[in-house]
Parts: sequence; structure tokens; C-alpha cells
Amino acid sequence: MTNPPRPLPRLAPGAVIGMLGAGQLGRMTALAAAQLGYRTHVYAPDAAGSPAAQVCAAATVAGWDDWHALERFARSVDAVTLEWENVPVATVEHLRRFTTVNPGPNVLSVAQDRINEKSFVNALGIATAPWRAAASADDVARAVAEIGPRCVLKSTRMGYDGKGQARIGEGGDPAGAWAAIGAPASAGTPGGIVEGFVTFACEVSVIVVRGGDGAMAAYPAVENRHKDGILDVTVAPALIAPDTAAEAERVARRIAEALDLVGVLAVELFVTPEGGVLVNEMAPRPHNSGHWTMDACASSQFEQLVRAVCGLPLGSVERVADAEMVNLIGDDAARWPELMAEPGARLHLYGKAEARPGRKMGHVTRLFPRG
Repeated sequence: MTNPPRPLPRLAPGAVIGMLGAGQLGRMTALAAAQLGYRTHVYAPDAAGSPAAQVCAAATVAGWDDWHALERFARSVDAVTLEWENVPVATVEHLRRFTTVNPGPNVLSVAQDRINEKSFVNALGIATAPWRAAASADDVARAVAEIGPRCVLKSTRMGYDGKGQARIGEGGDPAGAWAAIGAPASAGTPGGIVEGFVTFACEVSVIVVRGGDGAMAAYPAVENRHKDGILDVTVAPALIAPDTAAEAERVARRIAEALDLVGVLAVELFVTPEGGVLVNEMAPRPHNSGHWTMDACASSQFEQLVRAVCGLPLGSVERVADAEMVNLIGDDAARWPELMAEPGARLHLYGKAEARPGRKMGHVTRLFPRG
């Protein structure tokens, strides 16, 4: 049973924020917290020497199911948030016995599972691509027959940046796709989801922040361009019709409200050739497509997360410039001397010791006069 959250307190500067997850999102949130006078204590099985631990006041290296370590951690902080939506729900429920945790287990139970996510969004009357749950290769074959041959099979959990996915085209091999994603069903739960391809003009995302009092603010929709299944470039704002941008924001706000979110939510959407929007995925945390806000907005997505979980008024989402954010993947980070010498380039490196193919090592943002 989920423990009810405590009333959200207003934490004064000097308080300690607990961070679940130790990657670059935790790092950038901790830096934003420090600017407001807060300290951060990171907890993760891999926290030692991590991007987040490098800039945090304290780090706990322990498992998500180490109940004693979790209790000690919870008692050492004033509130807890997360940079990774796949923290086990049981972990968050345990922490909530001792302190506030936002976003809460109800949000994670939706965001961690693509079937739950799609079902939740569709129940709100919000459109997605056609989809079917799959617990076997036969289920995949049936889904392809119903949806059409152009599909993608995804694992319901843990897939990101193109991982845990297999495309199925004309004359495709459903059994081979099922074997490729390696997602067997467990305890009667489908391990995969088949999604139909949709024709779209571009992919956009909207990042919305919501406080414990229900106040919300949304950044403008941005366009995301991918390479090899990984976000490559984000253009802010997206060059889409005003009505389409307004609908994308409405959808993101509706989902955040329905989740009773406290924190930051990123909603990725496909824009159809007719100007409609279809929800693709969501993440209840700061998002790669929101990194541009660090340099181009009055308050970044990371500062907004700190404000929300500390019970503070939300910051301004005013855009002071247009922006283009480019991810530095793998060996791209070796260009740091060149990027540092480029006038106006804002370089952010994540402190990762080893560059590997597909690994996000940093990003660079370039600003332009508002259009």
C-alpha cells in the first residue's frame, strides 16, 4: 500500500535535498540547488565517483532494496526527489515513511511501464499511436496483423535511447523481434508493446513543472531531432503552428495534473502533417530536451525541480533567447577545446571518465535573438 504523502513543507535555504540516481540530471539539479543555497545528498547503487556525486555534499552507495540504508538516507535529508523514473516503486514507498518524496510512487507506476503509460494517457482522451500489449512472439504477430506491418516492438520497461526496441516492417519477423528485445513476460505481465508507425512532420516535447499547491508552468514546445535513436539536436522553440504548440502544452499540463505530479514532467509528442499531436512518451524528471533552459530561460528545468520539491514558488519560464542544444555523444566530447573557443557557445560537460559510443558526455547550447 502506498503511504500518503506528508504536507509539502517550504524548505529554507540550507536544507538538504535527497537525490535518487547519480547521473548527469542529478548533477545539474544539484548545481541548481547549490545556487539557491541548498545542499544535495545523492543515493544510488553506482553513486561513487558519479556525475552527481562529484558536485553533491554527500553520497550514499547502496542498493535500492537496502532498507536500512534507505532509512538512514531519508533521515539525513529534508526532502527527496529523483533524476531517474525507474527507481523501484517499493524504494519510494519505503522512503515516504520517513520524509517527502516527489514525484511519488503513483507517478512512477505509470511512467515505468509503457502499457500503463499509454493506457493512462488514452483514458484522459489523449491520442497516441495505435498499440497492443505483447507477452509472446504470437502476440507480436497478432498485433502486427491488427495494426499493420510497419510497427516497432518495445520492451515495456527500462528501454531508452533506442535500447530494447526492434522495428518490424513489411515481411518482418515478429519472432525475431521478440527475441531481439529480450523482454519475456513475468508473473503474467506483458513484456512488450507493439506500436504502429505514424506519419509525422516532426517530434516535439513540452516540459511542464507543477508545485505541491497545483501551480503549473510550461516551457514552449521544442523540436527534437534524433540520430541512431538518441536525441541529437533540440531547437527551441519548435517551428510549428501556434495552435499546435498550444495543444501540445495543453496535453502536457493535463497529464501532469492527472498524475498529481509534484516536480518536472517531459512529454514527447509526434506532430502530424495536419497539425495534430500524438503522445509518444513521458518522463517525470528533467529531460534532455530541456537542457537548453539552463542558458536561455529565466529559470532552468533543474531550478524548477528544486523549487517544486522544496515547496517554493515556481520560477519564470520566460525565454530570453531562442536556442539550439546539441548533445555530445561519445567521442564528440573530445571537441571541448574547440567548443570552449567558440564565441557564445555554452559548454556543459558531465564529468564522465570514459567516452563510449552512444554515451551522453555533455551538451553545447547556442543562443540566438528571439524570433
